[in-house]
Amino acid sequence: MKDTCLYIVVPVYKDADVIKITCPLFLGQLFKMRDEGLICDTSRILFVDDGSGDDSWDTIKELCDKDHHVKGICLSRNRGHQNAVTAGLMEAMEHCDVTITIDDDGQDDIGAMSEMIRQYDNGCDIVYGVRQNRDTDTFMKRFTAQSYYKLLNMLGADVIYNHADYRLVSSRALREFANFKEVNLFLRGLFPMVGFKSTCVYYDRHERMAGKGHYSLSKMLTLAFDGVTSLSVKPIKMITWFGFFVAVISFILLVYSIIVHFTSSTPHGWASTACIICFLSGMQMISLGVIGEYIGKIYLETKQRPRYIISDRYEGDQE
Repeated sequence: MKDTCLYIVVPVYKDADVIKITCPLFLGQLFKMRDEGLICDTSRILFVDDGSGDDSWDTIKELCDKDHHVKGICLSRNRGHQNAVTAGLMEAMEHCDVTITIDDDGQDDIGAMSEMIRQYDNGCDIVYGVRQNRDTDTFMKRFTAQSYYKLLNMLGADVIYNHADYRLVSSRALREFANFKEVNLFLRGLFPMVGFKSTCVYYDRHERMAGKGHYSLSKMLTLAFDGVTSLSVKPIKMITWFGFFVAVISFILLVYSIIVHFTSSTPHGWASTACIICFLSGMQMISLGVIGEYIGKIYLETKQRPRYIISDRYEGDQE
């Protein structure tokens, strides 16, 4: 048996019924990897309760009492998925050699963990879990997700196509990641910035095992916009270039208007003027909104507030 200690970090938000089903599956995979000699018996599953406010924390403690391979931490309030994952990673960093983050709903193929560990043994510090396809998604979700990844890459953000937050990270890479102090987190864009040798493991995504997802459309849009503004300043540059383009067109139209004024009669109409004013006003508001988003992030970063606060830790009865 190898002495590699693995912590599987699982963020939880109002999913008490779900983790009752998926925790045994996570444990089964943990024991399978242990029996295969990929990891040692000190490996653990770490549940992170993201301030659920329901009975999720009580359920986590019950799971800890049933098996000493399960641990839990509870955040003082809901801080969002990215902060919950970060809390789990920072908690696990000093206790293990490698971590794997995975959602609690059982949609990501837990069997891919074995291959992730093998890639770690081959020298990879970061292994990204990547979906083979999006056949289980609706057309609209598939189209928007793929377009979003392409947009991020076009804007200069180094993200892995079709990768969410199912990944293996070594403790060495985690220690370097801990130096990233920003409050606005977009993990799938930050870990490629850490560097080190990395690779991808491909898997098929399943249907959710129980309950329903808590990522509303507004939350998904917020995460998407955070990804763009946290990783790239190209939107600001695009606004600058657009302003330059409009200025050039305006100068040409000004010259044209002067020439027409002195060479022929000019009809007086409000339609063209109204369209131009509405268009430019709309673009100005959009531009101010994008700039304001960046300024808002600067405002939050300068406050240096903690990304999360752990209110409770639980390990149950240890054997």
